[in-house]
Amino acid sequence: MTTSDFKVIVVGGGPVGLIAAHALYKAGIDFVVLEGNNTVTVDVGACLALLPPGLRILHQLGLLNELRGLASEVILRHTFTRDGYRFKAYNVFDECKRNFGTRPLVFHRAELVQSLYDQLPAEVKPKVLLGKKVTDIQSQENIVKVFCDDGSQYEGSMAIGADGVHSRTRHIMRRLALETRPSATWDPETPFTTSYRCMWASFKRPIEPGAAFETQSKDKSIMFVTGNERGWIFLYEKLPQPTTARTTYSDKDLEAMADRFADYPITDSLRVKDVLAERMTAGMSDLQEGTCNNWGWGRIALVGDSIHKVCPNAGVGYQSGIQDVVSLVNNLRRLVASSGASKNPSVSDLEAMYKTHQAERWDDLAFDASLSAHTARIQAWGNWWYYILGRFLTVPNFADYIMTNMVQTPVWRKRLAFDFLDADEPFTGRVAWLHPLKDSSPK
Repeated sequence: MTTSDFKVIVVGGGPVGLIAAHALYKAGIDFVVLEGNNTVTVDVGACLALLPPGLRILHQLGLLNELRGLASEVILRHTFTRDGYRFKAYNVFDECKRNFGTRPLVFHRAELVQSLYDQLPAEVKPKVLLGKKVTDIQSQENIVKVFCDDGSQYEGSMAIGADGVHSRTRHIMRRLALETRPSATWDPETPFTTSYRCMWASFKRPIEPGAAFETQSKDKSIMFVTGNERGWIFLYEKLPQPTTARTTYSDKDLEAMADRFADYPITDSLRVKDVLAERMTAGMSDLQEGTCNNWGWGRIALVGDSIHKVCPNAGVGYQSGIQDVVSLVNNLRRLVASSGASKNPSVSDLEAMYKTHQAERWDDLAFDASLSAHTARIQAWGNWWYYILGRFLTVPNFADYIMTNMVQTPVWRKRLAFDFLDADEPFTGRVAWLHPLKDSSPK
């Protein structure tokens, strides 16, 4: 039996699930992806940002060259108050480029997902199955079985839940764990807390690409970003009380929120109502925050938003999901290779590997969660201290210099890379990566 006889069932074919597909393929591990939607891409209108550590991973997987054409660098950033006063304008990521050789890139989410699918090898694309809504999972001693609402079932060695914040996989894993050992300590059924909601929309880019605008006010904030062809706006609003309940918003709710923000400025000349009048797609949801303590059980593991969720204000959520995949696949590949002739690790070996994976990611996730939470509350003036930070203490350019070089950079340089892939280093700057890429190709 070869390494490829170990088979992973990936639940969820979104941005993180498709990264897992590419990584498993490169690792020589067989897989199938079960995506609940009937199309590869559902355009919900949002964008995704990728920072230098995440862009390195796309390069390792051979995906970055194609994706570059879809992305725009974020160069300028402007910050306004509710009354239209611009109190900050700066080249936000110049220090980032000096340190790591690139600025962050912003993508239209639907285009990124489509490209991730399109770049799968022809023989691999049939492994991405659409219209497969998972209803149940059985984790047995030697196999895992995943059942779908169309009556189909899939058998493998392990299931990876990459199915988002409302993860069905997480829910099933919790149920199975507590049925097996009712006294076990486990995350609550709804493990995340919501303090803010968000409405977002995309539209034809109204100004130059590569610009980011922020509007700060009490309990409300706005982010407006421009890419190559589109612009995106995110309207953030604090809830009356934090909640763990799931809320579904209607078109009426969306329009009401748009009306509440209609006259807020987003540039010197544009207001929210100006871009929303031209919107092509839009959506609205609560913004959950939190990190689960239980990342795997039996032959089931979780990655991405299914186990940790942050507000999107700092733009680190997708990168965190990618780092989960890097850690999990690195550890899984080593475990499978060391499992003797069967190439099928035991449940106890898998559960030990989950703990290693979780420990490897924990500190980075704590940093991302803290950064995201503080950014959201600084922008929406969550209390008097956040108001002082947002309106005064973070305005001087030296504050950005300190944040970039003394806070973010020491953490970003430690981010993981695949330890089994050959690739040249795509980005070099004045800061060395802790995990340099390995290039064994002839020079």
